[in-house]
Amino acid sequence: MTQSSNRKHASGESPAWAQEMTQILDAYKLAGGDPEALQLPKVATLVINTNHILAVHEIPGVVIHAEPLENGVRADITVEPNTKVEQPIHLCFGVVPADGVQDIIANYEIGENATAQFLAHCSFPNAVHVKHNMKAHIHVSKNASLTYTEEHFHGENGGVEVYPFSEVMVDEGGQFFSTFALTRGRIGLLSIDYQVYAAANAVVKMTTKAYGFADDKVKVNEVVHLDGEKARGLTLSRVAVREHAVSQIFTTMEGNAAGARGHMDCTEIVRGQAVAHNTPLVVVRNDQAQVTHEAAIGSVNQKELEALMAKGLDEDEAVDLIIRGMIR
Repeated sequence: MTQSSNRKHASGESPAWAQEMTQILDAYKLAGGDPEALQLPKVATLVINTNHILAVHEIPGVVIHAEPLENGVRADITVEPNTKVEQPIHLCFGVVPADGVQDIIANYEIGENATAQFLAHCSFPNAVHVKHNMKAHIHVSKNASLTYTEEHFHGENGGVEVYPFSEVMVDEGGQFFSTFALTRGRIGLLSIDYQVYAAANAVVKMTTKAYGFADDKVKVNEVVHLDGEKARGLTLSRVAVREHAVSQIFTTMEGNAAGARGHMDCTEIVRGQAVAHNTPLVVVRNDQAQVTHEAAIGSVNQKELEALMAKGLDEDEAVDLIIRGMIR
């Protein structure tokens, strides 16, 4: 893998760097990533452990600048105008130790008419007391397209607090598709806050998937502003909580221009003593705009449960299978 001067300066490719790189790649795999993809010459990559920049690899049309902060990293990633990135850009953010704070400040600039896909994996496999703060600014330029998929693994101890904040600007004719998934291991505390602004003819689709148990807490706050004519917006929430976990889903869709169309779709499954909240807010400021919503909160389908148990699964196994099917 071609590495930037940042990595060489930070590590000198010493034995200590090699050990840390191995640990973060193991964590990356636990979050669903493919470490082999990070070795491909045509794949742009950024690998970070706490505030150590372990690897940066650029490709033509993709510029990555990263610098360490006291407790994290600032990263600026630019996809140049008219660039069509064939392979997903891989990002790895992790904290390998049991304790730590990681602050990520990220700026993504997708140039006019460019197309790119990001695969971001955040992993905290040994976490007992880990706090991860993500503050991202995303700009999708005119007629550009960005697909951003983020998968998390928080270990089995429930000792993680994660606070992702994103402000997304989608220019005229732009497309922004995002998926956030936290379905492996414990969640701990997850608090998502997204603000999205869509210009004329822009398309926004945001999907959130989470599976919490024990005393996990999930809070999602998403606001989509359909500010331009014929802007389109869709939010999908698929959340399951069991035992004593709590989920709170707050979704707002604003139809602020003629021809704007928005829809919010939330499905939550509750088991045991868990509690699920859903609060959709519809705001329409133009009589030619339309925003709709639907929400379903409840238990698993009884017929599906009985059918699986008839095939030999116990109740917990059957419920888990149904939930994971919904999340997929």
